[in-house]
Amino acid sequence: MSKRALCIGINDYPGTDSDLAGCVNDAADWRDALTARGFEVASLIDDAADKAAMVAAIRGLIDGASGGDSLVITYSGHGTWVPDDSGDEADGRDEALCPHDIAEGQALLDDELHELLRLRPAGARIVLISDSCHSGSVSRGREEDLDPGLPRARFLPPAAWMQRLPTGLSARPPMLWSGLARAGGDVLMAGCMDTEYSWDTRFGGRANGAFTYYALKTLGQLGADATYRDWHAAIGNYLPSTRLPQHPQILGSRSTRNFRVLS
Repeated sequence: MSKRALCIGINDYPGTDSDLAGCVNDAADWRDALTARGFEVASLIDDAADKAAMVAAIRGLIDGASGGDSLVITYSGHGTWVPDDSGDEADGRDEALCPHDIAEGQALLDDELHELLRLRPAGARIVLISDSCHSGSVSRGREEDLDPGLPRARFLPPAAWMQRLPTGLSARPPMLWSGLARAGGDVLMAGCMDTEYSWDTRFGGRANGAFTYYALKTLGQLGADATYRDWHAAIGNYLPSTRLPQHPQILGSRSTRNFRVLS
């Protein structure tokens, strides 16, 4: 059984005026945490993470897997949406990840992710960890780690990268469905609900995504037999909070949510 991972972090979004600060640090932090747990880790950072490279790297991770292997994909960057052409989205929109070349129209759609991940061999486990997208509010959770100041949302409105916004659609949809939830895999750990944003902020003077920071902080505190359900509950001690109004999500079957974390 092998353990392999792909960590993607994109701060630089040329042509959008919407650069982020913490995504490259997120990818490095996930790489270090996964390496410490025995994973062989590949990374795609900024201009190396264009759509073609992301697709090739995900396909390579899947193609190289065998039954019993453990695969992890982490993504930190902007999320966006495009009009749904296939009729499978109730809100008329497909969610997408934003590669480095998003300003050239190169969104990585949820449908495309689904086609990639469905090719995994039987018995191979896939965990997706997404720190991107959406918006909402509530007040609780601990904030002692968070630097002063306002965080930035990891959502890229279509108007920031589309040459022409589709007729009849608002620039900001009232609700977004998580494309990664439909993409396949066994467990999705996501930074927020479908109606929320994930936030890009700073802790101790260092930029990170809020979800990534607290996911890794709590990961280091978990027992050896902790499950993904346990991990999600631990993150909930910090998020949502007053300045970080995001509800981290865990999606998967009852049995997969009870898998031992990153085993």
